[in-house]
Amino acid sequence: MSQKPPFEHSQFAHCESGVVSTLLSAYGLKISEPMAFGLTSALTFVYLPFVKVNNLPLIAYRSLPKSIINTISKVLHVKMERKNYPNPRAANEDLKNLVTKENKMVGLQTSVFYLPYFPKDMRFHFNAHNLLVYGVDGEDYLISDPVFEEAVRCSEAELSKARFAKGVFAPKGFLYYPKTIPQNIDFTPIIKKAIVKNAKAMLTPFPFAGIKGMRRLAKKIESLENSEANSRYIKNYLTHIVRMQEEIGTGGGGFRFLYAAFLEEAQKYELNKAILEEASKLIIHSGNTLREFALYCVEGSRKIEKLDTKKIAAKLIEASEYEEKAFRLLKKL
Repeated sequence: MSQKPPFEHSQFAHCESGVVSTLLSAYGLKISEPMAFGLTSALTFVYLPFVKVNNLPLIAYRSLPKSIINTISKVLHVKMERKNYPNPRAANEDLKNLVTKENKMVGLQTSVFYLPYFPKDMRFHFNAHNLLVYGVDGEDYLISDPVFEEAVRCSEAELSKARFAKGVFAPKGFLYYPKTIPQNIDFTPIIKKAIVKNAKAMLTPFPFAGIKGMRRLAKKIESLENSEANSRYIKNYLTHIVRMQEEIGTGGGGFRFLYAAFLEEAQKYELNKAILEEASKLIIHSGNTLREFALYCVEGSRKIEKLDTKKIAAKLIEASEYEEKAFRLLKKL
């Protein structure tokens, strides 16, 4: 593989798709963040009341962490080096060798909580944050973190804490970079297959996922007003929804905008342009509606005495209707 060019930091919408886009581009395959996100069929919705996060239900708007990294390897036949480590010492030695001796840029999975360049009010225990290490300067690693406007730096000791945080999605020092990338990739059939796969996932009959999952959560929200739950629980429930949507990764609305951009870019290939254009508009409508839904949840949690759960639920239903129309169109591809 050719030696990587001088590195230029870029800010992205989401950490994992941003890192994958930068890595593949740096190693010879120019690919946008929306394309990296869309090719891996990463858009989803999951509401699992039987899986708890801080004693509240798991709500997700994208596929599981590492799925973009793993799936991009399969769909594009990219050979990706992926490593976990038994201890920080082995992880640190390997990282330093790769960056300084082999002149490689590598992706890392980390915990937001232990990264010192994050403002304190932005730090929380989320162990699936991806970033890029592209160099070393003295005692610090030079880092391209996709959520920041400028490149940052971090000491080995602090970065090691973030790489070996405990808990859900524990990183275990996870490191990755592309080793080989095929030439002359025919993107048209790959894009088509990825879109249809995503459409089927969003239209699944499973009641806790996709469109049905959105409507089940809406039904649960509507029931809160007349339930025996106390006001503190209702407030926590609504703020939890917002946190899962807007703070964990890009957020529900943000992921929709990213997928809409992918559909727009897909119009350059030999696919039904009219379907892609209409579906993209519908997904953008859903993204805007989900942002309004989050605002309604915030308002309801702050003014519990004026809580209107029907209003909040109706907004989520509205988003689900946009997405159902979009994915029924896309399934026709």
